[in-house]
Amino acid sequence: MAYTDDAVKAKLSSLNETQESIVSVSQWIMFHRRHADRTCAIWLERMRETTVNKRLTLIYLANEVVQQSKARRKDDFLVAFSPVIAEATATAYKGSTNDVQEKIRRTVEVWSQRRIFDKPIQDAVEARIQELDKSRSGKKSGLLGGSLFSGGSNSPAPSELQPLIPLQIAVSKANATSNPATSTANAEYEKLADPAKSAPTPPVHAARLSALLKSLSSAESAVAESIKTRQDLVNGLESLLATNRTALENDKSQLDTIRERRETMERRKREVEDAIMRGVSASAESPSPATEGEFPAQHVNGRAPTSSVEPERPKVEELTPPPTGFVTPTHSPRFEGKGLRAHAANHHVERGTNDQTIHHNSITEPSQTIAPFASVGSAIAPPRSNDPRVGASVGGGPSAKKRKLDAEFEGFGAGEDAMAGLDEDVAELLRAESGGAV
Repeated sequence: MAYTDDAVKAKLSSLNETQESIVSVSQWIMFHRRHADRTCAIWLERMRETTVNKRLTLIYLANEVVQQSKARRKDDFLVAFSPVIAEATATAYKGSTNDVQEKIRRTVEVWSQRRIFDKPIQDAVEARIQELDKSRSGKKSGLLGGSLFSGGSNSPAPSELQPLIPLQIAVSKANATSNPATSTANAEYEKLADPAKSAPTPPVHAARLSALLKSLSSAESAVAESIKTRQDLVNGLESLLATNRTALENDKSQLDTIRERRETMERRKREVEDAIMRGVSASAESPSPATEGEFPAQHVNGRAPTSSVEPERPKVEELTPPPTGFVTPTHSPRFEGKGLRAHAANHHVERGTNDQTIHHNSITEPSQTIAPFASVGSAIAPPRSNDPRVGASVGGGPSAKKRKLDAEFEGFGAGEDAMAGLDEDVAELLRAESGGAV
């Protein structure tokens, strides 16, 4: 089938949602790629006139054509669709159901991932869809899966860049319009200005010149609009650049101030540490003696003190020996009974071995005859003595006692020493009590 406007319209009318139909129509269109601009113009008119349900099929057709062109490295339809794809996508997106809108967003996301269109064209398509979403529900975050806006991030642009977003969108739109207009005008001009071609008849030549003038006028307007929008964007960028330059100078000044202060504090810190180390070294070399009641230096921060003085040991009172005033003989009988009388006497006994004096403060004697003495051996009672000093050295009471004892123990120990076998101290004590008679 030859290429005509009616043939293109017939192909678009027979298009349905099946894969076979989309592939068949796309192959016919790509075969006539020399008429890419005209085909895209008819496709846009069909997009505006058809029903809502048919628009998604036209988007799928454009997607097949541009992806095949990208894969085959044929830029005819890529250049032809660039000026109209943003408007056509917005037309298909507006008024569609949520399901259809989700499919359109997915298609636009594929274009972004595979980089089918140039970045300005892709940004323009995404911006148009975002504007429709905002106007419909007031949403301020991107709804295209997070991969179409702000480099795949759902977060909005910084406040400093917000004034530049409309300017960039306007530049993208103007560029999408001016590029095809300029390409068409240049192509028609080359056809008419080519000297190799024969000149047509005057009426045909006049009609072609009129069409060329119209194309040149459209291209001039489109380029002028592109220049205006781009100049606005440059002014905005220069304003942002001037603001950032001023902020940069302020940051540099603050950096110098902070560095100077940090260096000052580092020097002061080193001085304080050196002073501390000097003080510690001085205290370690000449430790001060500990005062009375002062505790030794404790560990500080887990480190042992540099110097410490051991505290004085406490004074311990020596043990007091038992008194030596009275020595009780081993196995001495206990004095029991009634009517005992005590009389005090002080006796001095000289000991030749160690020249010590034993003081006896009190000696208790029984006033009557004590029964236990009758059964006690000669270790307790002294023997009889013929010495007259025994009876004369004591009073009447002791004499009566001695006479009675002598009568009871008469003949006891006769002819032998009465102190034999006794402890030396006991023997001396008994001699002292008997007045040296024994």
